[in-house]
Amino acid sequence: MAASPTSRLAYIDWMRGLACLLMFQTHCYDSWLSPQARQTSFFAGSQLLGTFPAPLFLFLTGISFALVTDRLWSKDVPPAITARTTILRGAEIFALGLLFRLQEFILGWGWAPVTDLARVDVLNTIGLSMMLMGIVCWMAAVTPSSKKRVGRVIAIAVTTALAITLLTPMLWTVWRPRGLPWPIESYFDGVHIFGVPQPGLFPIFPWTAFAFAGLAIGFWLRSEGAQAHESRSFAITAAAGCGLAALGYLLDAHAPSIYPVYDFWHTSPNFFLIRCGFLLFILSSAYAWCRWGAATIGFSPALLLGRASLLVYWVHIELVYGRLSILHKRRETVPMATVGLLVVVLAMLGLAWLRVNWKKLPLYSFFPIKNPFHTLSSRP
Repeated sequence: MAASPTSRLAYIDWMRGLACLLMFQTHCYDSWLSPQARQTSFFAGSQLLGTFPAPLFLFLTGISFALVTDRLWSKDVPPAITARTTILRGAEIFALGLLFRLQEFILGWGWAPVTDLARVDVLNTIGLSMMLMGIVCWMAAVTPSSKKRVGRVIAIAVTTALAITLLTPMLWTVWRPRGLPWPIESYFDGVHIFGVPQPGLFPIFPWTAFAFAGLAIGFWLRSEGAQAHESRSFAITAAAGCGLAALGYLLDAHAPSIYPVYDFWHTSPNFFLIRCGFLLFILSSAYAWCRWGAATIGFSPALLLGRASLLVYWVHIELVYGRLSILHKRRETVPMATVGLLVVVLAMLGLAWLRVNWKKLPLYSFFPIKNPFHTLSSRP
């Protein structure tokens, strides 16, 4: 099957949809399963899959950011205007993250602590990552040569990603910025109000590293060489992913740790390499599936969810963790939680369909509302 340019870029939406599905199952089982059910290997596997949604969202944010920036540069948009456009979009996402916390606090009135307003959630980190990437691209745009500009961005992005992941173990332990107020410190190590970093939060260290990794890959895929041999470039990406994952496993198994405290699952640079390897492999597989597979034929749940990922993220949290939870929290069996998961998936598919087709519906003429729940466009 010959693929159109649009179908070739569908892999980004498809990957966002995959991240949504993995996120749904992780959150549903985490919220609803009873203490007994949480001791099973099934729950352990569910939570292992749950280590991918946040890296996927941040990685794809970086790729989309690269594609949009490259598109603006190709139209000779001045670097200052390009930076302002992308940084303001990051600020918008960050503001939506703050609004989301306010909404959850209001809906949880009476039992939600006021400190929840300052929780560092993934939307906050996505917004901050976009603003930081905007600054990096602005710095790189000082050179008039497009090749040198792209090469400079890739070099800075890779260096930044490595620096963030290498500094994370220290910033979570002996180098913690304890002198800062906890709401600010949380953006560095996710300490919140508990005195120690919390794994369930999304501070800059290590999470922003995934966005910068995506930024580097996005610009590489838009380079002249990669565009001229697109399929081969994605094959190289898959091979690189396998190599990174293998390197991470080998370093974790055989290399002595240089850190006073080693936490593989939360701060280890080796785990970062492994996850980046999987992200690269998933990226190449999604490209192949969307170009030569059946992803763009007929109805694709992943593509639909990916096109409305911000909205379904926003809404499903309340249906799973909030006051409007459709099942009892920490009281359900695996079969019952699975039924609830199915309901959530179907509901979010319906919501995504409304989001994507809203302007085509008769109601749009009565409610021509500009929807803020759009993702950063990835169309070049």
